Amino acid sequence: MGKSSNKLSVGIFVVVGTILLVTALYFVGKQQHLFSKSIALYSVFADVSGLQLGNNVRYSGVNVGTVSKIEMTAEGKITVEMSIDEQAAQFIKKDAVASISSDGLVGSMVVNLVPGEEKASKVVKSGDQILVKSKITVDEILETFSKTNESAALITSDLAKITHKVVDGQGALGAILSDELLENDLRRSIAALKRTAEGSNQAMAQVNAIISKINYDESAAAVLLSDPKTRAQIQNVFANLEKSSKDINKVSRSLDQYVTEIKTSKGSLNYIAKDEGLAKNIDSTVINVKEATDKLNQNMEALKHNFLFRGYFRKLEKRKQKDLENSDVKQ
Repeated sequence: MGKSSNKLSVGIFVVVGTILLVTALYFVGKQQHLFSKSIALYSVFADVSGLQLGNNVRYSGVNVGTVSKIEMTAEGKITVEMSIDEQAAQFIKKDAVASISSDGLVGSMVVNLVPGEEKASKVVKSGDQILVKSKITVDEILETFSKTNESAALITSDLAKITHKVVDGQGALGAILSDELLENDLRRSIAALKRTAEGSNQAMAQVNAIISKINYDESAAAVLLSDPKTRAQIQNVFANLEKSSKDINKVSRSLDQYVTEIKTSKGSLNYIAKDEGLAKNIDSTVINVKEATDKLNQNMEALKHNFLFRGYFRKLEKRKQKDLENSDVKQ
């Protein structure tokens, strides 16, 4: 009985172990897509960054296959064969892009497939090659950090030198910070600028208040600001005023020249204007001419009444009347 119980225990242990082993193999095979139909896709990388056989292949973050083969075909060219589940392959287009990245900070490497931008691209088939997108490696990132640290050290050193000079009063900034008189002048200047700004704000507020009181719908300002025809007329008026002002300036300069020439020249006009005796003679001559004209008119009137010339003057009057009648008939 003791031997039988031992054999039964061993048998149960073997059966349970076998079941667990088969279950584990099933799950591992399913995870590695060993029991499903798959297609082979290829990508050529310059650096696989430690990628190994059996690492996952992801499409849009979903595991769709595994790395089945890694082969170096030439210098700087490493061909990676990916075994992709046939059901998942129907969603992968030929314009997809492959890249190698880390699964977390310290995880294993994976191949990431990213959808392309062409919507009309066809679905991949077995043997197709996927384009590669180069990724920045950790070594490159560390090298960049190293250069950045060196640059930061240089900048810090320069800032320290500048700070020491400023503290010692060297340079324009150091003089401003260390000189009390200059500091007071700057403060007064800033205060003056502040007062100027406040005055400008008050002036603008007053202007805005005046503008707000204008009735733009009924006042002349609305016509001047909104009517293009009126604005054009006003512009023409100002243009004409400017032209008239220029013409008046020209006439004034000409008159000044004429007056200057009269005053400085020795012509008759200057002689007449300055000689008082000549002016008196001209006045007396004009008076005599006027008196002679009056006497001549009196003599002509006397001739009209003289019987010797009476007939002649009557003929002249009749001729004038006929001319007047003929002109009235023509009209």
